[in-house]
Amino acid sequence: MAVSSNEPSPINQRDLRNAFGTFLTGVTVVTVLDEEGNPRGITANSFTSVSLDPPLILICIGNRSFSFPIFCTAPSFAVNLLHEGQADVSSLFASRSPDKFRSTGFGPKHTGAPVLTDCLTWFDCTVHDRVIAGDHLILIGRVQAFGQNATEGRTAPLGFCRGSYTTLRDASDVGGETPHGIRIGYLVESDDGILLQSDGAGGWQLPRGRSRKAEWTLPLADGGTLPLRPDDSFLYSVFDVAGQDAGCLVYRARLAADAATATLPPGFRFFALASLPFDAMPMRETRAMLRRYVRERQADRFGIYIDSSDGGRLAMVDGSTSPWIGAFAENG
Repeated sequence: MAVSSNEPSPINQRDLRNAFGTFLTGVTVVTVLDEEGNPRGITANSFTSVSLDPPLILICIGNRSFSFPIFCTAPSFAVNLLHEGQADVSSLFASRSPDKFRSTGFGPKHTGAPVLTDCLTWFDCTVHDRVIAGDHLILIGRVQAFGQNATEGRTAPLGFCRGSYTTLRDASDVGGETPHGIRIGYLVESDDGILLQSDGAGGWQLPRGRSRKAEWTLPLADGGTLPLRPDDSFLYSVFDVAGQDAGCLVYRARLAADAATATLPPGFRFFALASLPFDAMPMRETRAMLRRYVRERQADRFGIYIDSSDGGRLAMVDGSTSPWIGAFAENG
């Protein structure tokens, strides 16, 4: 007579890993400071929100990670959610390279843990609890600060499924892209040149806005803002991006007086017109627009570019601005 057994069948770890891999996840870089104050980081996709009150998240750290002992003792850490343009960053932090931060922009926010300059979203946390579960450390963090980066043309998260990277275009951040698929950029002028924002990978881009209407502030990754002159923002260019569904609106603007004399946040820099880093700008459309701006600035006469299937239209604008309310509104 056959005797039944309640013992579970052995689990094939490779098959189980492949089964886990069918679950589509985002990709994060988890960062921490070691005992000597050096930045350390690893790639991880076992991340989830836990609670709003108190604000908790968790991340799982494998015990084979070279940085595992540091995460077991560090009082704080940061989780950086990567965007679709950062597969190379993910691969770098998944390696054991000793130079992970040499080509990756980062800086402290609240706890001192290194936060990547160019990522989709970041969470700066103190350690709420640690739980050892099998071959991983479940690291539960209490969120002390968080932010979202406005990165030109890169608002979709980087995904991972079945051992490969993927992009999630339908999950684009509506904060960086309007419901109608329009991305907003700001060409911020000063006597010293044009304000650009680092993309964290050695490149430069226009700062991003959040609304199709001209705004009075530029959002920053740490939740702060850069104030703009409310009476000095003008539509400058409307164009589609080759190979992408979204189009772009670009406004000319100037920083408010107090912001213009203050120290710029990390990752922002004014470039003289003769020194604009065209070779480090990933979007061809942005390069073409800024070359036009240089010519128009030299002539002190500006236009508005509207994209079209036959190459677009450029209308020159003459005269000074006037407030609409009180002057024209009644006669609309």
